[in-house]
Amino acid sequence: MKTEITENGNQLIAAFIGRLDTAAAVQTAEDVKPLLEVSNREIILECSQLEYISSSGLRIFLSIRKEAAAHGSKVIVRNINADIRQVFMMTGFISLFEIQ
Repeated sequence: MKTEITENGNQLIAAFIGRLDTAAAVQTAEDVKPLLEVSNREIILECSQLEYISSSGLRIFLSIRKEAAAHGSKVIVRNINADIRQVFMMTGFISLFEIQ
């Protein structure tokens, strides 16, 4: 699992590459810490290369959303595949995030 964070104007883009499973969650949580401290920005969670997400990965997405809302930032989840979309629908995450 790899997480790459880039900046594009007012956007912070976190690209998730690989499988966000329980084993990868600890490092991923560490990798996304910069996203938890920004204010009044748009945070893009780019998932075009995310193959799988576990409950641990969902918790990371939820913590990003919670901190972003507290700091006046907006979170957008982009390019999820059909399997991850199904997980989002089953868990109710589909209504918590703006999905593009």
